[in-house]
Amino acid sequence: MSGIYIHIPYCKQACHYCDFHFSTQTRTKSAMLNALVKEVELRKNELGNEMVETIYFGGGTPSLLSADEQNTLIYCIYDHFKVVDNPEITLEANPDDLSKSVLKELSESPINRLSIGIQSFFEEDLKLMNRAHNARQAIDCLVEARKYFNNISIDLIYGIPGMDHKRWRENIQKALDLELPHISSYALTVEPKTALKKFIEKGLVPNVDDEQAEEQFHILLETLEGEDYVNYEISNFGKPNFFSKNNSSYWKGKSYLGIGPSAHSFDGSTRSWNVRNNIKYIKAIEENKLPIEREELSVTDQYNEYVMTGLRTIWGVSLEKVERDFGKQHLAYLQMQSDKHIKEHLLYLDGDRLLVTKKGKFLADGIASDLFMVNLVI
Repeated sequence: MSGIYIHIPYCKQACHYCDFHFSTQTRTKSAMLNALVKEVELRKNELGNEMVETIYFGGGTPSLLSADEQNTLIYCIYDHFKVVDNPEITLEANPDDLSKSVLKELSESPINRLSIGIQSFFEEDLKLMNRAHNARQAIDCLVEARKYFNNISIDLIYGIPGMDHKRWRENIQKALDLELPHISSYALTVEPKTALKKFIEKGLVPNVDDEQAEEQFHILLETLEGEDYVNYEISNFGKPNFFSKNNSSYWKGKSYLGIGPSAHSFDGSTRSWNVRNNIKYIKAIEENKLPIEREELSVTDQYNEYVMTGLRTIWGVSLEKVERDFGKQHLAYLQMQSDKHIKEHLLYLDGDRLLVTKKGKFLADGIASDLFMVNLVI
């Protein structure tokens, strides 16, 4: 089974923390839509006979597309790929785009899952991040969306400067009060070349407090697990039967095809990515060229990738799979490197599976990097 990701590279305005590829200039949107359709056609053979089980509109802000534009892309995928019955089709959306009429129109389309960028239910946080919506719109759109969709996810950000634990708990409670089946939550990170980075350097905004972010992650974990959410991946919490199939496929290492500027693809042994420039992307596609760079992953690269993704999930890292797919030397290295983390109660073994403890979850990426193999030397 595979997934298809479609990157819509437009936003109404730039969030201060975001380093994703997007433009606030939408004059190329029509040409971009044509290019996205054509890229689907040009890459129709890349998945072979694999069935597509997820279609995901990311960005940018995909909800800037009309329902007709979204449907054009969905039907194009159906025309050129084998798609399972009832695939998960997700649209990332911002609250200010989800009016009653838009939600009704979306509910009549093939889209069956919404991922809504709430980030916070508080005005001061939204203003600091330069979000296009306000706190009232955050609540109103979710109340309305629940009338049309039962599969809804929201994004929340913790570790925001000035957001104390009390406000963070209130943020979580507002999500719980709305009875949402899925919550994705991320620590605010300061990326290079973002407005947030510049504001911090100038002293206009306090720097992110890593200790506070870690404490707020554990507040989130304890609260949501107490409400029967499963933390199936470090940043993703779902009620049973509401895990994101798209997210799960990524963390399980399944293949996916990325359509659009800056979109990444993966087939198990090769990673590729499109050019991160709207004009260059459109021009290349119009000339029937794929503006793609590719990287062949070595066995050790694939091992490192598996460790990184596996440790973030409830499925963990299978020792049997490591030995079978990567060899005894990789297994021996994994066992040697993980031993100290097991002694520090950051990792534990459950039968064949190596998993992070609750204490280790916030540190999972750092732990994974310590288990990475470099130059295949033990």
